[in-house]
Amino acid sequence: MTLALIVILFVFLLLIGTPIFVVISGLTLYLFYTSQINISAIIIEMHRMATTPVLVAIPLFTFAGYLLSESGAPKRLIRFSNAILGWLPGGLAIIALVTCAVFTALTGATGLTIIALGGILLPAMTRGRYPQSFSLGLLTTSGTLGLLFPPSLPLILYAIVAKIRIDQLFIAGILPGTLLLILLAAYCMFKSIRMDVPKTPFHFKELISAAREVLWELPLPFLVLGGIYTGYFAVSEAAAITAVYVLVVEMIIYRDIPLAKLPQIMKKSMVLVGAILIILGAAMGLTNYLIDAEIPMQLLDFFKAHIHSRIVFLVVLNFFLLAVGCTMGIFSALVVVVPLLTPVSQAYGIDPIHLGIIFLANLEIGASIPPLGINLFIASMRFEKPVLQLYVASLPFIAILLFALALITYLPWLSLALLP
Repeated sequence: MTLALIVILFVFLLLIGTPIFVVISGLTLYLFYTSQINISAIIIEMHRMATTPVLVAIPLFTFAGYLLSESGAPKRLIRFSNAILGWLPGGLAIIALVTCAVFTALTGATGLTIIALGGILLPAMTRGRYPQSFSLGLLTTSGTLGLLFPPSLPLILYAIVAKIRIDQLFIAGILPGTLLLILLAAYCMFKSIRMDVPKTPFHFKELISAAREVLWELPLPFLVLGGIYTGYFAVSEAAAITAVYVLVVEMIIYRDIPLAKLPQIMKKSMVLVGAILIILGAAMGLTNYLIDAEIPMQLLDFFKAHIHSRIVFLVVLNFFLLAVGCTMGIFSALVVVVPLLTPVSQAYGIDPIHLGIIFLANLEIGASIPPLGINLFIASMRFEKPVLQLYVASLPFIAILLFALALITYLPWLSLALLP
């Protein structure tokens, strides 16, 4: 079977809904069988992955994120944000951006953000006299905004696959992620003035009341990030502390989650973790084949023969990664594509940390790009709107995100300035 037929079969199986780990596993076994490479390499690679100390952070951070989503934390965070920002033009829209970014960073699951917060934020924006199209576009594209902020799961997974320091990748994502928020917030302020959307008056008493309500949840990001960057605990230890802290706060202090509901939350969170790990295991086997077959070096030779400019390579890289983000899941894309692109990018003088931020920014935006972006279909189901309506509603926000992507790509300073 020729390579072209294999690729066509691979795409066909994905389009008809075959689980991606089945497709990747079958492709890997076929490639190992036909190339006569020792198949024990798969077992060795999976053992290496299983013994990676940082891997334990994935289930712990996911569990903490699901606990937050099932508690009253989203409503408390929205109220607190409204007390601070509601007086601004477009204040409620900015609150939606910030809340979605924080929530996605903590859960690592973009679809969960749309599902958990969409039911709260869309009615609030409707009551705030925001046009429906604007609100739908904002909430659909905001579901991925937190992927560049720690402790996002894609950041952790990228660091594991690319074999770079997680704490450095955490720091590198702060400025690019903030840039995305600032540009979208500026657009929301501009549109709200044009649409004459009413503002919420500032009340100091409401701010104090909202701050008291969210008092136990506000320290969480500072606790996690401060502990990692000061060296008091490693990323895996930070994940354990986060899980315990959220468990105590939501179940004992706020009492939002009854004990009887805990097994159901654990089950839901571990289903996501299981999906991530099984894709990770299957994709690592494929990665091992690609390396043994020297596919990255062949790809590098191809690029060197046809692309001589670093700028042109970055343009091609962005188009390719946007297509990947639009058609593949974030986690499977990370494990399959990163090993292919890392040696090629290094040959063009791109810093590995900067490449990680470019990679994740593309996947973040690609998840909302028509016609196949997964966020569009999740939002369509959540808001019960035709997906074509969401295509149109999302276009202005996607245009702003693409502009931000260009800045992130061509200004490495944004990703590297805060690194020690």
